[in-house]
Amino acid sequence: VDGKMCGSDIGRTRAPQATGITTLDDFLKASKIDKAAVAAEAASTVPKPEKKPPAESEEKNPFCVLVCGGGNAAQVATAMFALRYPTIAVSLYADEAAKWKEALGDDDYELTLDTGKVVKSKPDDITNDPSVAAKADAIVLAVPSFAHGQYFEAFAPYMKPGTLVACMPARSGGDILFAAKLGAKAKDMVFMGFETLPWACRFTEWGRKATILGTKGSILAAVTPPAKFPQAFALMQGMLGVFPAVTESPNNLGISLRNPGAQIHPGVMYGRWCPEKWDGNPVDEKPLFYQGVEEFSESVLMGLTNEVQAIRKKMEEMVPGLDLGDAGTLHQWYLDSYAGQMPDSSSLRMCMNTNPGYHGLTHPCQDADHGKFMPDLRYRYLTEDVPTGMCFNKGLGEILGVPMPMTDKVLAWAQECIGMSFMVDGKMCGSDIGKTRAPQATGIITLDDFLKASKIDKAAVAAEAASTVPKPEKKPPAESEEKNPYLVLVCGGGNAAQVATAMFAL
Repeated sequence: VDGKMCGSDIGRTRAPQATGITTLDDFLKASKIDKAAVAAEAASTVPKPEKKPPAESEEKNPFCVLVCGGGNAAQVATAMFALRYPTIAVSLYADEAAKWKEALGDDDYELTLDTGKVVKSKPDDITNDPSVAAKADAIVLAVPSFAHGQYFEAFAPYMKPGTLVACMPARSGGDILFAAKLGAKAKDMVFMGFETLPWACRFTEWGRKATILGTKGSILAAVTPPAKFPQAFALMQGMLGVFPAVTESPNNLGISLRNPGAQIHPGVMYGRWCPEKWDGNPVDEKPLFYQGVEEFSESVLMGLTNEVQAIRKKMEEMVPGLDLGDAGTLHQWYLDSYAGQMPDSSSLRMCMNTNPGYHGLTHPCQDADHGKFMPDLRYRYLTEDVPTGMCFNKGLGEILGVPMPMTDKVLAWAQECIGMSFMVDGKMCGSDIGKTRAPQATGIITLDDFLKASKIDKAAVAAEAASTVPKPEKKPPAESEEKNPYLVLVCGGGNAAQVATAMFAL
């Protein structure tokens, strides 16, 4: 009316005046545009991730997922992703792929979700041929960490630029191993290291049916190079669904140093079976693993975690602004992961002794004569967690000049148990060093070498640390898997509403 937005029907419009907004301050407040935050972000020297303009046209967007492995998690991931995307399952382990393909036959795979819903899907192929990596836009590794290098090496000749490679979990030094195996091609790829698996899951019929027992509410992940996190996040969150919520960790080094298995599993094994505590004779019953941690074992674990904290401190001193906040102590990891579940969380030992999720879990043992038991000292707690976890910590500590007497003691014992040589005279130079995640396994012996391999740019880290742009609040991920209630309402009854309803109801 008279050039002003004040007519009698203004309330039927999207004009700001329809909701009583008549000033710029009102508009900024309603739009949640913070002048100070906008100015701070504009002044920041932190490089922005590249963003392509959205395409308005709707097209068939080709997207192919490769899932590596044939265990619980790999079969669940394959069934889940195959609901919406062309999905190929790849197993390089013996004849596992052929057996899985034969077990499934022409039928669909049946997956029971933790919501109670049952969904059916079928992978496009189940194979042991690594050349299918040429088709992949995303490669998800759900195999034990000791097998990662085998897959990286096998896929390297075929991978196309821009492929996302996600490891669930990455364990320690996954990004460095990836770069070493791919060589020059690594610079064109995106590596995403997850702290853990998204689900607790079990087969109900191998190769044909599985059940998701629980899904984590959130899960930590880091991306190398960090600037590619938005792209990697969009893909993986879209594939996983609402839960678990993928939470950004600033760098893969934080994920590596956070690896609890690198400390807990070898530490508790040493605490019970080292020469100071065990005479080498069979025992009457299998000792409790977590709930059996006593004063001596706790002292071993405290020594290990304090040495990792010394590495963290030294790295943050050498690279000002480097955020390793996710690499907390073991006690803090329990407080983050099992908050509210432990009756007594006053100490590391009490967290382990009173965690209901650990009830009745025993040390890995083998049967001995007369109904007694001997420890299985070649169990994965040593054969996997030492080379892919503890050796990384020790190797980085060596580069930084951080004394690690407890790690040295546990590592020397563990390598003897599993018949391998990683450390000689306190140095990571044993004949089996190439089978570990220690930086020295890929020829890294200086801090500059390590930063280059990790794609940690000192200048970029310092610039980001100096930025005044507020960081989003990040809640620590919960380790336990639960049923996460989540209900979607879709409004409307037209084409888009009916499609959305069907899609979200999967």
